[in-house]
Amino acid sequence: MEQLAANLDTLWILITAFMVFFMQAGFAMVETGFTRAKNSVNILMKNLIDFCIGSVLFLLIGFGLMFGRDAGGFIGISSFTLKISGETSASIFAFWIFQAVFAATAATIVSGAVAERIKFKNYLIYSIFITGFVYPVIKK
Repeated sequence: MEQLAANLDTLWILITAFMVFFMQAGFAMVETGFTRAKNSVNILMKNLIDFCIGSVLFLLIGFGLMFGRDAGGFIGISSFTLKISGETSASIFAFWIFQAVFAATAATIVSGAVAERIKFKNYLIYSIFITGFVYPVIKK
């Protein structure tokens, strides 16, 4: 019975993560509606790159900063690449995807504010910084 409850918890986390992931599409549509038609592909690419780069950086760096062993209550110094006490179960991967979509969505929210005002290369630097460092440390 405990295993069933754990599996249902994991399923619920994944369902909510997918719902948050669809916020990316919603933000893309809102941003595209507020910009000129010639920039619509640029906006959509920014939203796609937010998730692609954001999820990889959150896996490599952000998750450890957010959920690793505390260093003075400010930042985590372990658990990089999802290594939490040697455990690699489906629930940890579900928890990671749940947190990763929030990190990527946090970066996407700002992309609407800088639409048509920032070059793509500079936006990539911003996205890396937000999803890899700022979101995990502030959220902690």
